[in-house]
Amino acid sequence: MDKFPGQKRAVQYLYPPIDPFDQRMIDMGDGHKIYMEQCGNPRGVPVIVLHGGPGGGSSPAMRRYFDPRVFRVVLFDQRGCGRSRPHASVTDNTTWHLVSDIERIREDLGIDRFIVFGGSWGATLSLIYAISHPERVRQLVLRGVFMMTRTELDWFYGGGAGQFWPEPWERFTDLIPEDEHGDLIGAYHRRLFSGNLREETRYARAWSAWENALASVYSNGTGGEAPGDYARAFARLENHYFVNDGFLAEDGWILNNADRLQGIPGVIVQGRYDMICPPRRAWELAQAWPDADLRMIRNAGHALSEPGISAELVRCMDQIAESEGLQSRAGL
Repeated sequence: MDKFPGQKRAVQYLYPPIDPFDQRMIDMGDGHKIYMEQCGNPRGVPVIVLHGGPGGGSSPAMRRYFDPRVFRVVLFDQRGCGRSRPHASVTDNTTWHLVSDIERIREDLGIDRFIVFGGSWGATLSLIYAISHPERVRQLVLRGVFMMTRTELDWFYGGGAGQFWPEPWERFTDLIPEDEHGDLIGAYHRRLFSGNLREETRYARAWSAWENALASVYSNGTGGEAPGDYARAFARLENHYFVNDGFLAEDGWILNNADRLQGIPGVIVQGRYDMICPPRRAWELAQAWPDADLRMIRNAGHALSEPGISAELVRCMDQIAESEGLQSRAGL
């Protein structure tokens, strides 16, 4: 039985599974080793894929949104998650370390400019990287925009989303004493970094379950229980970044610096019923960034695996290939 009805239909829009032609660990020189892989055409148009979370890690399915004849696809696991080491570590793990890691990967691979493809936190990181290094970005393709603002965090961890999903919200909040409910991010932070592995894993699973339950428009309010190691890295990294407001200088930093995106074409693919990252932020970004094409997907939520989201992302990448005069699969 499908986890969510209709979820498997997304696969029909993807390219066939593909193996990497290059896999390596990159020593960043500060205790972190980053897993990186390449697939597709070694001489193709470079695309770097930025996964969500923070702490989500990359997956083989992420390779399949790109025509392998056209694109040189670069994926990596951000610090502390996936196959990168040390696992679940927040030491020397900030947004600016990740921006530096992207530059290191670009230089190591001899890439001058690339398309940046990211969803959720990956969209956040894509925007921050593009604002910091606009000369290195030929195009942005974003999904489920998250701007790392206090308003968004308050929506998701302050009870806004819980108004629509009271059952999983109750499971998420019941683990925390009522007198700590005014700051659930802080309350979970104390438990995710308690030093007790069993306690950290218990609260990490609850943190991850709350987000997973709301990811798909097809959800029934249960997202399943993530494996302990994955949940612990995901929850600790995500919470670490949220406690520190994404390590940005001010609330609203991305919109305040959106003028630096001028001249960079982009596409924003946004689920109309995204409960994790409400569409308002994607709309505001498109207003501040005239070179962006906002595509609202009806009957879709947040998950990359939603059929409408997957179809539009593949269509978008095929259109980019065609616009550059490159051979690609005909429209979906």
